[in-house]
Amino acid sequence: MKFRDGMWLVNERFTVQHAEEVYTVTPREDNKAVTLLCPTRKIFSRGDTLNLSTISVEIEAQFDDVISLEVTHLAGVRRLGPDFDLFPDGKPAFKPEVVKNDKGTTVTSGALSATVSADEHTFDIRFHATGGSKTLTSLLNRSVGLAYSPALSTPKIVEDLAAHKHYMFTQTELSVGETIHGLGERFGAWNKVGQNVQVWNEDGGTSSEQAYKNISFWLSSRGYGVFVDTPDKIDMEIGSERCSRVQTTVEGQRLKWYLIYGPTPKEVLTKYSILTGKSNRVPAWSYGLWLSTSFTTSYDEQTVRHFVEKMSESKIPVEVFHFDCFWLRAFHWCDFIWDPESFADPAGQIKRMKDGGLINKASVWTNPYIGQASPVFKYAAEKGYLLKKTNGDVWQWDLWQTGMAVVDFTNPEACDWFRDCMDRLFDMGVNSIKTDFGERIPTKNVQWYDKNVDPSRMHNYYAFIYNKLVFEAVQKRYGQHEAVLFARTACAGSQRFPLQWGGDCESTPAALAESVRGGLSLGLASFAFWTSDIGGFEGSPPPWIYKRWVAFGLLNSHSRLHGSNSYRVPWLVDNSSTEAENCTDVLRHWVQLKRSLMPYLFAQAEESVANGWPTSVRAVALEFPDDPTSWYLDREFMVGSQILAALVFEEDGSVEYYLPPGRWFSFWDGKETQGGRWVKEKYGFFQLPLFVRDGTVLVLGQAEGEAESSFGYNWLTSGGEVRLYGVKDGDKAALVGTKGEQMGVLEVDTSGELKGMDILSGEWKVSKLG
Repeated sequence: MKFRDGMWLVNERFTVQHAEEVYTVTPREDNKAVTLLCPTRKIFSRGDTLNLSTISVEIEAQFDDVISLEVTHLAGVRRLGPDFDLFPDGKPAFKPEVVKNDKGTTVTSGALSATVSADEHTFDIRFHATGGSKTLTSLLNRSVGLAYSPALSTPKIVEDLAAHKHYMFTQTELSVGETIHGLGERFGAWNKVGQNVQVWNEDGGTSSEQAYKNISFWLSSRGYGVFVDTPDKIDMEIGSERCSRVQTTVEGQRLKWYLIYGPTPKEVLTKYSILTGKSNRVPAWSYGLWLSTSFTTSYDEQTVRHFVEKMSESKIPVEVFHFDCFWLRAFHWCDFIWDPESFADPAGQIKRMKDGGLINKASVWTNPYIGQASPVFKYAAEKGYLLKKTNGDVWQWDLWQTGMAVVDFTNPEACDWFRDCMDRLFDMGVNSIKTDFGERIPTKNVQWYDKNVDPSRMHNYYAFIYNKLVFEAVQKRYGQHEAVLFARTACAGSQRFPLQWGGDCESTPAALAESVRGGLSLGLASFAFWTSDIGGFEGSPPPWIYKRWVAFGLLNSHSRLHGSNSYRVPWLVDNSSTEAENCTDVLRHWVQLKRSLMPYLFAQAEESVANGWPTSVRAVALEFPDDPTSWYLDREFMVGSQILAALVFEEDGSVEYYLPPGRWFSFWDGKETQGGRWVKEKYGFFQLPLFVRDGTVLVLGQAEGEAESSFGYNWLTSGGEVRLYGVKDGDKAALVGTKGEQMGVLEVDTSGELKGMDILSGEWKVSKLG
């Protein structure tokens, strides 16, 4: 949203007023905050105080290294909900300080301070490292303000704002060379400088500026992040209106955000996760291969049985089988009633597949909508479980399902009913829920059951209450750390209810790259677990795309074969080819590789959950923040903290990738190479650029044998290999059991030998490289 016409003129559609100076600074009694009275013109005489707007700016220490800023125009406007569920695990203790001297007033919270200049007739607020060693960003001249649209012809017009919109905005300074990242699962350029981003959940696929998962948090390459504390629509101009500023705009009378200082990006994410919550641990079985029916394909019990039997014959274990939309009857979505023509005995079918060792768990698709063709629609409408219009009608439209309505999760009785529907699925043997949709939540002419919520704020926040309800229902049935979703929509805090997947992507190299960028961006909001549809969702992937996507998908924390109108079982992609590196062999290879990586992946996930970091598709910049190149890498990623992977996007296998400075070792042959450079190579389908950092103790479980054809996850007792990559005294690896229990540590001693091997049982080989 651009308020100006170039540097000098105001956009003709707006009236804009800025905080021109800080008139008074009032410390709060608790010594945690100050309030600034900021008139929208400079005050040189008493007469200047009349007939003008003022903006109140509150600067408050929240906890160590985190300071919030709230700007308010008209304070009498009600504070309607919903609000983000902040500090879910409690607010840390800290000792803030407010100090005033001849240079200004400083609010200090740990290593972060905000200083308001004492210079007369100025507006100058600087966020800096305590002690002044580094300025992070600033609010300078004409950087805080309000705007009306359409433009005012006279000040009296604002007596009735029914025909006008009112906005609050801030503009934080961008330093030279600074890059901005995050704001949710975004599929465009990873560095957001130069972009206009609207934080507003939409069902737009992966090849657009829209996003399913809009998170009001962005990370700077300068070691800080900003969380905007509203679930309402946020308009971001990131160096795109004023090239040297990040403009944040909301409609309303208030705007609040938190500035979080690291100084490293991983520390920023840890503190952000204290604010909005950490991911739950997910069960070990969920890391295995998920196979779906796909979406609009024609399938029934016989189809499903054939797929899992042939996967078993191919020695590709299917950990979870997923029944997508058409387990339900057409036009009845989502009434939780199986289609009797295709699935006459769903509970029996699921049990037979589990008992036969064909699958371990089962998953089904759901959404929070109900089509009017189902008798359940009438029941839910009569009970008041559906979102209504302001005149009392049920809100409906025909986009997606004919006459569909939205379940109103602000109604406690509707939540109870929805949980009961989940319980009936669990009774049939369902273990996991795909919580699809939840983005297109209406905001105009609607009335929620809870009269204290603002429909506009509910639009993004609906993702939180929807997934929270289902996740907690799974937890109640199966246990705290046995719950896992496949969720498409999200907002800030949704990382607490894993996992999320990337939505509808095409079956093209460009869409694969879009998916990588989406995973990188979402991980910067403390989402520990994420994946995409292997092979792409829309269309039919050519075999080479499918195989390259298989490699990517099996290096994610979670891995699912899923499509739209075509199946993703490997033999149908390449017509049961028997050539070398065919789809079936390639899928088996990467499934086995992921099995061998499980001791490492699961330990990395435990660390990620504890610290608010991404496990899946972790940005290289999180591990190498001092390398400027790392802030521009969006075709490669870290698998945890120790392994770097780069994807192949060319049919001939050629790839160009970057290795950060330091010693690196090829995962495939142990060959050592020096980083700090770009490399061009070619790779077959059984490999891609996969490198291990110097100083890594890498624990690998069985790649073949029992792990090849069954659900063997006892990685600490079944034998394997421990690889030592250029290690030195003190290098170590945590050993974590299948339930997340800390079993011990493998550590290199002063003689270069490995201590702690007695924790492991079975046959283990120790290999030293470099």
